[in-house]
Amino acid sequence: MVASMPVPTINHQNQVTRSSHLQTRVLCVEDIRGIVHSVGLDTLMDEMIARLTQAFEQFDPTETIVPVRTGFNYSLPHVGLVEWMPLFQKHSQIMVKAVGYHPQNPHLHQLPTVLSTLSAYDPTSGHLLAVMDGTFLTALRTGATSAIASQCFAKPDSQILGLIGTGAQAVTQLHALSRCFKLKQVLIFDADPDVSQSFAARTASLNLGELTIRAAPVTEIVATADILCTATSVDIGHGPVFDDQEAIKPWLHINAVGADFPGKFEVPHHLLNRSFVCPDFRQQAIIEGECQQIQDGQAIGAELFEVVQQPQVYSSYQQQSTVFDSTGFALEDQVAMNMLLDYATKLDVGSWMNLESSASDVKNPYGFATEHAAVQPIT
Repeated sequence: MVASMPVPTINHQNQVTRSSHLQTRVLCVEDIRGIVHSVGLDTLMDEMIARLTQAFEQFDPTETIVPVRTGFNYSLPHVGLVEWMPLFQKHSQIMVKAVGYHPQNPHLHQLPTVLSTLSAYDPTSGHLLAVMDGTFLTALRTGATSAIASQCFAKPDSQILGLIGTGAQAVTQLHALSRCFKLKQVLIFDADPDVSQSFAARTASLNLGELTIRAAPVTEIVATADILCTATSVDIGHGPVFDDQEAIKPWLHINAVGADFPGKFEVPHHLLNRSFVCPDFRQQAIIEGECQQIQDGQAIGAELFEVVQQPQVYSSYQQQSTVFDSTGFALEDQVAMNMLLDYATKLDVGSWMNLESSASDVKNPYGFATEHAAVQPIT
């Protein structure tokens, strides 16, 4: 399995701390593009899967504190959501992800549906250590996490992947799963025919070998798939995105990726009830994931990190229907951020900037502006 590759141990504070001065490492889009071209998408995805697997294996919720994300959601002028996802790794690092979900972005602004930014802080001082784009990394880690869940729950010889919703997230779902399974066929559907038609072109750069991609009706996809990924922008209250049907393979594994908003869900209620449901983050999933449909909290299965830590306990579920409820977990973002910071250090990319003000007299908040007489006013 890809996840068995060795992962280097890194001191995440040292990798972004340049000196005692208040300097912040900034990775702009050009820096990240350079890393991708130098390292390669396959290597990045393989390492993302490996690092995440290791992070889940070692995750201790008493040492790494991950609160439920919070923020604002609104309906005017269009449906939108802005949230922050914090993480506190004791004695090591604080990470905060700010993420926006605006399903009208592609149509109205030619922007991705999900935009985000990642920042790292020194827990001993609060100093901002690093800032970078999180949009690329969100897609990468979401695909990698689905691959890990699929390795836990899907049949190891799964060959047919179904994708309902073929937008940005579907690209990394396919990429990650193709790195872990010997897929032969991908059946796709999107409510927007143009998005379905462009999917093959958007995945043409991936190393997919003989894998074939074909558009198909939802009923065929659900009945045929060994692994099914739902990654849609279905409106609130308009789910599920496919009908419950008996004609599914008994071992069907679903990665439900699109539910990220209260009242939004993709998987039929009755199918959830007869499946083993594994959330990435239980407290969050019952608010805005598929788990919000499950009235009895006891019916929700173990969280993904628990499954990864005890694979032998859950291996029998590979013969049953399972659902991975993916709402996004800040631990995944921290792992993705630190992977990119490690490569930035190795390749010596990024800029060091003074973004925080300080003066020789730290008790004078105006000192940074007044003690440098040579500074000319802006006119």
